[in-house]
Amino acid sequence: MSTAGTGHAEADRGEKGGIRTALAGLTTRGRSFLAAGVAAAVCSYVLGQADLLRVGLLLAVLPLVCAAVLYRTRYRVAGSRRLSPARVPAGSEARVHLRMDNVSRLPTGLLMLQDRVPYVLGPRPRFVLDRVEAGGRREVSYRVRSDLRGRYPLGPLQLRLTDPFGMCELTRSFSTYDTLTVIPRVEPLAPVRLSGEAKGYGDGRQRSLALAGEDDVIPRGYRYGDDLRRVHWRSTARYGELMVRREEQPQRARCTVLLDTRGIAYQGAGPDAAFEWAVSGAASVLVHMLERGYSVRLLTDTGNAVPGEGGDGFAGASQESADAAGLMMDTLAVIDHSDGAGLSRAYDVLRGGNEGLLVAFLGDLDEDQAAVLGRMRQRSPGAVAFVLDSESWVREPSDVPGPLDRSEDRLRMLREAGWTALRVPRGASVDEVWRQADRERRGVAAASGGEGPG
Repeated sequence: MSTAGTGHAEADRGEKGGIRTALAGLTTRGRSFLAAGVAAAVCSYVLGQADLLRVGLLLAVLPLVCAAVLYRTRYRVAGSRRLSPARVPAGSEARVHLRMDNVSRLPTGLLMLQDRVPYVLGPRPRFVLDRVEAGGRREVSYRVRSDLRGRYPLGPLQLRLTDPFGMCELTRSFSTYDTLTVIPRVEPLAPVRLSGEAKGYGDGRQRSLALAGEDDVIPRGYRYGDDLRRVHWRSTARYGELMVRREEQPQRARCTVLLDTRGIAYQGAGPDAAFEWAVSGAASVLVHMLERGYSVRLLTDTGNAVPGEGGDGFAGASQESADAAGLMMDTLAVIDHSDGAGLSRAYDVLRGGNEGLLVAFLGDLDEDQAAVLGRMRQRSPGAVAFVLDSESWVREPSDVPGPLDRSEDRLRMLREAGWTALRVPRGASVDEVWRQADRERRGVAAASGGEGPG
């Protein structure tokens, strides 16, 4: 839930060009009255009718008086906006709450409220607020929804002031705005085991000692209740406070999710395009692995990793994992096609030996990229690839026998390199192919006499 800062809108007076601004605010009704009054005055002069002149003056003066009074009226109104929630999956609704406070000592007249909203979120909301008493408040709300992920600005809020006769209308804008983040759809996944490693915190977890020797010790600050026998005196003397040796730390299983964003690897656009499916699949796997206790990171073909390169580049535990999940979802909300032609930069990021499970969402592949992926497999104890043949996503299956054959060749190359590789058909759910990958892994393991079901 996000709360916007409070902004103020006032109908200022005494500005340069004030008369011109007031006349520009005349409505169609006000302009009609003014034109009718001028016409009546001209006719009274031509016809010599004094009574018609008085009618003309009344018609012409009324909109001018309304414009002057409205322009010189100073309303001090504070507005705030609250999003619930501020981060919403694509296709889901968020509610925007608007609150108006009259902070002046005078009641307001009729107020028309309008919020600026991008067209992809729906129509521009408009509200009519009746008289707001001094110190009073009014609250209204509206819903927004987008099938396209991204970051969308909401605001600034516009306040339209009008007189009781509808002759003049002036607009004042607030300065604050909020941002709604539409993240990819996340599907719940089955708790399958796609690699031979232990679960995040399962019974077979591996442990690594934090103490690698007296010279390599990693101390931390003393906490109440720590055993004094674990005090590291050399570090205590260095930092000027009690420092103790760290206890053995559980080694969390790791998972790297590789997302292929190459523009040449995908065809089509829109919420049902192959690239959008790949982004949604990557988001689903990231969330699923975090929930299972894995340390995860998002890697793209450009070599960019989220979380950043601080430490080991993977999300940590507890609150750090929640922050990293939000960071990765925000990254996926705005991720777009890259100009790259290969996957070599992503390969360079994989250091080998301690990368954990590698899950890749890939577009169209050629032989060179399939070879690079084969080398990636050597740097990971387990690897699963979901290959989206984009031509099969933009055409009917009966129209693309050739591209499907090429896709099978690339899948064969990946499988020979040790990948659990699947072709993703159009319309498949992420959980469906996730379960299928587990079945294929089990079948390969059983055929080779290796690991049984995890």
